[in-house]
Amino acid sequence: MDSPTPNPVDRTRLETRAIHAGENHASPAASSAPDLVMSNSFIADPATGFSAETLRDDQPHVYTRWSNPTIARLEAAVASLELCEDALCFATGMAAVSGLLLHVLRPGDHLLVGDVIYAGASELIRQRLPAMGIDVTAVDTSDCSAVRDALRTNTRLLYVETPCNPILRLTDLRAVADLAHQHGAGLVVDSTLATPLATQPVELGADWVIHSLSKYLGGHGDSLGGVVAGRREAIAALRKDSGVHLGGAMSPFNAWLIHRGVATLPVRMQAHSANALRVARFLQDHPHVAQVVYPGLESHPQHALAARQMRLPSGMLTFRLAKPAGQALSRIARRLRVVHYAVSLGHVRSLLFYLPTDELLRTSFLLNPTQAAAYRGYAGDGIFRMSVGLENPDDLCADLDQALSDVD
Repeated sequence: MDSPTPNPVDRTRLETRAIHAGENHASPAASSAPDLVMSNSFIADPATGFSAETLRDDQPHVYTRWSNPTIARLEAAVASLELCEDALCFATGMAAVSGLLLHVLRPGDHLLVGDVIYAGASELIRQRLPAMGIDVTAVDTSDCSAVRDALRTNTRLLYVETPCNPILRLTDLRAVADLAHQHGAGLVVDSTLATPLATQPVELGADWVIHSLSKYLGGHGDSLGGVVAGRREAIAALRKDSGVHLGGAMSPFNAWLIHRGVATLPVRMQAHSANALRVARFLQDHPHVAQVVYPGLESHPQHALAARQMRLPSGMLTFRLAKPAGQALSRIARRLRVVHYAVSLGHVRSLLFYLPTDELLRTSFLLNPTQAAAYRGYAGDGIFRMSVGLENPDDLCADLDQALSDVD
């Protein structure tokens, strides 16, 4: 698809690519800032075919469900940040997940998936794929021996998330990539919580990288989007299949908003990480907090892996109260003044939400008794998941302190 002209700064450092990747100075407007093209169709050459099956990779834009200049610039930017050859945007992160899985997997295939991943993806995999004749096995992907034992001759994909949502457990990507490839399987990595500032999974052996663009890459909590990045030929096939036929096309306006957010991703992630470390240390010493899980803390069970695999520990942390939240939950939520009690993550605003263990084990995850016990080792009866924003960290700590006071 009529992608942006190759950028002369593509080999510069990530902070520069975040601003300049995807620029198209050859366009008629030659805008300095990325422009917004809202048209859903484009004037076509008479030789253009009516079906997307006839599209060539170098063909100009025809219809926005197939491709669009504004969306193409965002795709080029994400591909550049992830050191991938190409990327394909979707309307949401879940559209990206479902689009990739439905494109790659066929009846009789086996999917090996992390036992704790984003709840929406876990529910899709658990509820939908077996009904389509696809075998699914959930495994703790932080345990390489468990991954090795679960791989089969018909395993088509290994799907992992690191850090995983919500307990922030890590997976050694280089190790599991080697295992997957030895068995002829591809590795899919949901890197939403890490972002390209922390980890670039293809550099560690991944075949596909997924992001919910609604989170850190967009960064402002005002748009939905998802993306799959990978090799050029693989993305071209994904575009012709899921991109065209499943209907999960991204809005150009959302692409424009998210691309604007990508430009500030490097400075935001530095601030998110610094603030999260400050808040994590505060909570670690709080009398009403029993446990804090954050990759930047030495107390994280995989801190050494985090230091090796993540250039930044990102902005997500979880904490567990010394006593069950119980009736205190509504009081804590009402008391918050700076932090918003809300779902989602990756915004400039700090967000906090309580995740009860029994509910998640019942509705979302694919856990056997051993795996459930391991989950409880991180989460107890329930955890507060916090996306630490860009507010002053002293204000965040003060807000949490007053909200958590008298929780007994």
